[in-house]
Amino acid sequence: MNGRGPAWWPLHRRRSRRSREAGAALFQGLRVRLTLWYCGVLGTALVLSGVALYVGARLFLLAPVHDDLAGHANGHAQQWLRDSPYHGACPLMGSFYPPDQGGDPPDQSSSTPEIVVCYDQNGNLPPDENTTGLPPAFLDNALAKTVLQQGTSAEGIVDGGDKFGPVYRYALIVRNPSGSGYVGVVLVGERIYAEENTLALLLKLLLGLGGIALLGAGLGGLFLSKRALAPARLAWTNQQRFIADAAHELRTPLTLLRADAEVLLRSRTHLATEDAALLEDIVAEAAHMGRLSNNMLTLARLDSNASHREHEVLNLAEIALASVRRVQALADQAAISMQGEALESVLVIGDPTLLEQAVLALLDNAIKYNRPGGQVTVRVAVKGEQALLEVSDTGIGIAAEHLAHLGERFYRVDKARSREAGGTGLGLSIARSIAVAHDGTLTVASVPEQGTTVSIVLPRPHRTQLDRKEDTAGSVL
Repeated sequence: MNGRGPAWWPLHRRRSRRSREAGAALFQGLRVRLTLWYCGVLGTALVLSGVALYVGARLFLLAPVHDDLAGHANGHAQQWLRDSPYHGACPLMGSFYPPDQGGDPPDQSSSTPEIVVCYDQNGNLPPDENTTGLPPAFLDNALAKTVLQQGTSAEGIVDGGDKFGPVYRYALIVRNPSGSGYVGVVLVGERIYAEENTLALLLKLLLGLGGIALLGAGLGGLFLSKRALAPARLAWTNQQRFIADAAHELRTPLTLLRADAEVLLRSRTHLATEDAALLEDIVAEAAHMGRLSNNMLTLARLDSNASHREHEVLNLAEIALASVRRVQALADQAAISMQGEALESVLVIGDPTLLEQAVLALLDNAIKYNRPGGQVTVRVAVKGEQALLEVSDTGIGIAAEHLAHLGERFYRVDKARSREAGGTGLGLSIARSIAVAHDGTLTVASVPEQGTTVSIVLPRPHRTQLDRKEDTAGSVL
């Protein structure tokens, strides 16, 4: 390797760089879904056209066989009635022509070897019927009984074994000339080995070509979907950049506006009551807009991976306790009790600032939408190979129809109450984005009038990851 690493390393670095680009996961999912739609539509068209082609070929190949056997069966039936109309015996006993013996059927118009047997009016073979050498599947009397029950003709294909191969059977009922009852049934068979081989070859070709076509559609679909999504991806990236820039530029004037209004409020005694109230509104709205711009900037940076993220070994329980201490004053002001439950020591790898921000967002929502005298419980535990952090409250809860939309940006269940509490509808979105950035998930469970539980599940580090972190820390020291 000459100290330069494996040959695939530059390609791996380019792929890793692409995976960290803005919206990489979003557009990769869109590419896969579009490709699946392409393959699904093409696969449906191929299946329908393949079935139509196979059925048409089968009818084309077997229709002459059916017509040929129908003519032979009518000839045998007429001969039966002409030679022995007064009893049910078959005059064609022993008249079969195995393929290894040659011979022609009674109808000299066709040179195709045929097999002929006759059944009595009960659908049974006469005791003196010569069936030597005939395949058992061909002699099965189920088709003859069906014909006697229905009073018409019937056909089917059976496996005649190695000697005969597939055999097409045609059964024709022989009516009594007097018009009462039946004399018996004539069963005529013909080998269709060549036709069945042709159909089998056609089926293999259809399956093979269909598979190749679907594979080509998948590869082509990935390429075309990438080209088709390129303008959308560019527009999305520009939008994220615009949101981040706008939020960043708004923070300074909003801070100055709030500071100026607070300075003026210090001289409240020299201001009219209406002017003081207006300044207080300006301070409140500036603070609300400042929180909104900060949240938008955070989300834009998370979406575009523009923010620097640390990767440290952290104790999730310590982050939870630190977050509880930070919101304790807010909870006391709202008469909400805070408590930790089963705060196990669970290690994760992530950015301490972002994880604390996610926990603070969950705690802030749990306090805002709780009742006076309510309770907020924080729990940290191990869940298999994952770390679990839960924030539960005894608040107003959330109706089931809103749960699917929680985490969407600016979505608020009770807009009036959210605005009154100072919410922006972005707290849960930020927490979910932070969880996803750490390869985790965020779920919400709630019961109206009973409370809400929000769970963050993060992967626990493997021993090799911990050793790598320790080695890195030792090399820095």
